[in-house]
Amino acid sequence: MKTMLLFVSLFLLIQGTGAQDVYEQQRESWMKKAEASKPQLNKTVYRPLYLVKSVSDPTAYQNWRMEKSEEMDALYSISFKQKKECTVDFGRHMTGYYSFKLTTLSRTQDAPVRIKFTFGEVPAELNTPFDPFPGTLSRAWLQDEVMTITEIDKYITIPRRLAGRYVKMELMGASNDFDFALTDMYFTATTSVSDIKLNLQETASREIRDIDRISVETLKECMQTVYEDGPKRDQRLWIGDLYLESIANAYSFKQFDLTKHCLYLLAGLSAEDGRLHANVFENPKPHPQFGSFCLTYSLLYNVTLLEYLKVTNDRETAIDLWPVVKVQIVDALSYLNDDYIFNKLKKNSFVWLFFDWREGLDDNTPIQGLLPFALEQSYELARMLGKETEVKEWPSIAKKMKQVARKQLYKAKEGYFVSGAGEQISVMSQIWIILSGTLDAKEGRKALNTVLSMEDAVRLGAPYAYHYLVEAMIKCDMNEEAKKLLIDYWGGMVEKGADTFWEVYDLKDDYLSPYNFFPMNSYCHAWSCTPVYFIHKYPDIFQK
Repeated sequence: MKTMLLFVSLFLLIQGTGAQDVYEQQRESWMKKAEASKPQLNKTVYRPLYLVKSVSDPTAYQNWRMEKSEEMDALYSISFKQKKECTVDFGRHMTGYYSFKLTTLSRTQDAPVRIKFTFGEVPAELNTPFDPFPGTLSRAWLQDEVMTITEIDKYITIPRRLAGRYVKMELMGASNDFDFALTDMYFTATTSVSDIKLNLQETASREIRDIDRISVETLKECMQTVYEDGPKRDQRLWIGDLYLESIANAYSFKQFDLTKHCLYLLAGLSAEDGRLHANVFENPKPHPQFGSFCLTYSLLYNVTLLEYLKVTNDRETAIDLWPVVKVQIVDALSYLNDDYIFNKLKKNSFVWLFFDWREGLDDNTPIQGLLPFALEQSYELARMLGKETEVKEWPSIAKKMKQVARKQLYKAKEGYFVSGAGEQISVMSQIWIILSGTLDAKEGRKALNTVLSMEDAVRLGAPYAYHYLVEAMIKCDMNEEAKKLLIDYWGGMVEKGADTFWEVYDLKDDYLSPYNFFPMNSYCHAWSCTPVYFIHKYPDIFQK
């Protein structure tokens, strides 16, 4: 323990004094390796299938659905001034660049043409007024673009990268002295992988086949030059999404260079004290979102590197990035009290712990589970690299954290864990306590069954959290329950018309949004892609 305490003290000293960059010797090399492993993008051109009209329908997702109205010739063959407003359906979700062509029909252009384009991943986006804007993120993320076209009779490409299935066009201004038509449009879609069709057992149900297909499509759309969280909005690499995308990729596309690229990019763009930023951008040049430190995500970086090593046997990369692994653990351990309870307030500064989009979730017990889980996973990585002597204290610290959790946070009679001063009962607390191994399978089953049956327990809010619930069920030998959950939850999105799986989905609330405005939600989101991981890692559970 003395060695670890010395390491923690040194880390705190570096944080407090603004000492030199802890990765000074490696950073340049890491960025070069990130660039060398950066994948090339494949481009595919898609054209719209037909014109559609929006139909208000209280039974549809968010009360709107699309209905085919006309073939494309009905748009291309007449003056756009006759149409004035129309919507086209490309038949699939796409990420990339939209191009169109206006063609002169009579006389000569004597004034600009102004058209508003709105792009939608789901129908309700095209039928919900964006202004006055009530959301908490930038209004500019919403995919509406006003184009003022001064020269026609040529193709025009909207410079902003877009994502969606539908395009709504509204004529906002045109001269009465000449006539023109919209004669062609197409979408140049990008991804770093090619379409694949995974094999499933004949016994796999229709629901599982649909979920598998849409999971793959979701992952493909988010596999750009990094694993993006969502191509519509953030368009950047987040560690939490990276972990889930990378394990899904291991059972589908097997594009491991992308995982390597992301691991090096995060390391190369880390803070001078060695902590990882929760998210990074590649454009206009690689840079982090400064100050975005999420401790739970940093710990999952270690797990991502472990899983990468297992599927690639790339020891060179794992050894190269081993110093990053150690620093994330040391940072996390600096929040432990003497009794091995994680204390968010220990350093008198804010620490961001993310587990789910669920307002009011107490995170004290979830982190008491996630940290020992990360400790043991990181120690497994150390053993695989022959580095275990450097971190020999980690297993004992994990054990003590689990012991004290059982002593202080476990309601043995009731069979579940509570969290915080208010003794909150949440599904998330049970999940991470189970994944840490604090409870055995029998105890875990009781905890989950009890809490999931409680009306007043804090439930889950996003596919990110539901992934870990499925994991916890499998760990507790609740295989049938895990399969039912996957079909009910992700299959629920399928039944509501999902082309790709969504950032936020609540079985009882179609309008749930962490941003106070549901059109701001991402409807193609990386962290929702993991059914493909479960279906192919555990075929005896999900394909029979």
